[in-house]
Amino acid sequence: MKVMIDLCLVPLGVGVSVSRHVAACQQVFEDAGLSPRLHAYGTGVEGEWETVMAAVQRCFEVVHEMGAPRIHATMRMGTRTDREQTLADKVDSVLARRD
Repeated sequence: MKVMIDLCLVPLGVGVSVSRHVAACQQVFEDAGLSPRLHAYGTGVEGEWETVMAAVQRCFEVVHEMGAPRIHATMRMGTRTDREQTLADKVDSVLARRD
């Protein structure tokens, strides 16, 4: 089953800047063969359920390995069975309806 997620992962106890940790997660997604879409407050990812969820777990592992004693995260996720849809399709649908 395909899934689309929006993940915001925030390491705690590592100082104010978390860009190094976010970059590490981006690499995890890319290494898993996924194409993450970074935005200012999270990352969108789409793919097969097992692949995406394994990559999310690996992000947590990597960030802890980088020294974060604690992680707070929010994740929104969605699936469809009626048709194929991508993150780009969702954005394009909204943009097409603008005045």
